[in-house]
Amino acid sequence: MPTKPSIYEAEHEDFRATCKAFLEKEVVPFHDQWEKDGIVPRELWKKAGDAGLLCFDVEEEYGGPGIKDFRFNAVFHEEMTKVGASGPGFFVHTDIIVPYISHLGTPEQKARWLPGCVSGETITAIAMTEPGAGSDLQGISTRAVLDGDHYILNGSKTFISNGINADLVIVVCKTDPDAGAGGISLLVVERGMPGFERGRNLDKVGMKAQDTAELSFTDVRVPKENLLGPEGSGFISLMTLLPQERISVASIAVAATEAVLKMCLDYARTRKAFGKSIGRFQTMSFTLAEMATEAYIARLFINDAITQLNAGTADTALASMAKWWTTELQKKTVDTGVQIHGGYGYMMEYPIAKAFIDSRIQTIYGGTTEIQKLIISRFLDL
Repeated sequence: MPTKPSIYEAEHEDFRATCKAFLEKEVVPFHDQWEKDGIVPRELWKKAGDAGLLCFDVEEEYGGPGIKDFRFNAVFHEEMTKVGASGPGFFVHTDIIVPYISHLGTPEQKARWLPGCVSGETITAIAMTEPGAGSDLQGISTRAVLDGDHYILNGSKTFISNGINADLVIVVCKTDPDAGAGGISLLVVERGMPGFERGRNLDKVGMKAQDTAELSFTDVRVPKENLLGPEGSGFISLMTLLPQERISVASIAVAATEAVLKMCLDYARTRKAFGKSIGRFQTMSFTLAEMATEAYIARLFINDAITQLNAGTADTALASMAKWWTTELQKKTVDTGVQIHGGYGYMMEYPIAKAFIDSRIQTIYGGTTEIQKLIISRFLDL
């Protein structure tokens, strides 16, 4: 096979060794139990912080390493994916939520929140989706009304990753219901605020160890100091930062595609049928050849997307292309992988089965495949 194209340097490979050592010691031996529990213990977050595995791009004055190089994020994605560590919601915290604070926060907000995010003592979530509003953010009904020095927040959210463990929740809400997209704001709700309640830890098809919750807000008094960015700027802020989220999801998808390819090659080389390994049969060898080619293309694609993200040239269309194509490829590859494994592919003791159920959400969260294609079409001058 051709050598996998790489954008990593020696420092990234050194970091990879750190990631591997952490996962082997702190995650792999316990992940099966976390799947049964439906949640990862908070202590793991503190251990990840101590190991320097959270919030790489947070500036040094707020406790972070100040490394603005998404290749480190991608390396951690790859190593977590290889061992099936879908429980710890680190990528949601590091790649998606904390950047909102870093980019939009005032110096006082950054000093108040970021050090804990870096250390793992503060776990974050972002609450966009509602029971009646998913991809259409302008259709949300969660409302915040200014009352003196506080906003009074009312509404409910669902499918919130890290929702049970979260100490800070960035809530997408309407502060002016008559202003359309211009009436959406971001409020940071903190653990313990009266009226902020967590509902069920949702029972998902896959990613069982990652806590995903329903959240409700009943007359929650949120200080004006917890408004993230100017009032009414929430929609624009979300659109500005979504490319990194989507490239992050794509990075995980490519890592998963490569991991599944390896599982299938290993199985095809060792599984015997009619006196020879199943990989020697033409049908199987052609299928694996297709999988290997597509995985190579996906790696080239994500390498370019990450390079552009680092350079500041990754636009909305590129991120949407990467997100939909790589996640659909992941879903296709994992489905084929189950077929290659036959009956064993349907047994949870085989990693391919877990990869199968964990993969299904990838084409849904972060904006569905259909939404990504709609976004791309707007850039085609049709």
